[in-house]
Amino acid sequence: MPSKLFPKEELQLVIWDDSETLEVIKDEITDTGRWTIHHYLVFKDIETGKFYLTYYSVGATEQQDESPFEYEDDEISCVEVEPVEVKVISYKKVK
Repeated sequence: MPSKLFPKEELQLVIWDDSETLEVIKDEITDTGRWTIHHYLVFKDIETGKFYLTYYSVGATEQQDESPFEYEDDEISCVEVEPVEVKVISYKKVK
């Protein structure tokens, strides 16, 4: 899988909706713990038009002062992904 390194500060900015080069496509909670909330983030590199995936965590309460990527290196490896259309079948009650 192709990957690319992004500066930690730029990834934090995209999460806080303050990046000029990256755009959040999807940011969802994947798991929660007593002290931490885990997310996965899909974002678009506006300059190249490519999409990337990475994971981060934040503190679960105001007492856990953990910002995104706080315990990571200065550059974060993100996996290149591509959008795919998924057909979902749902069910409703018969009248």
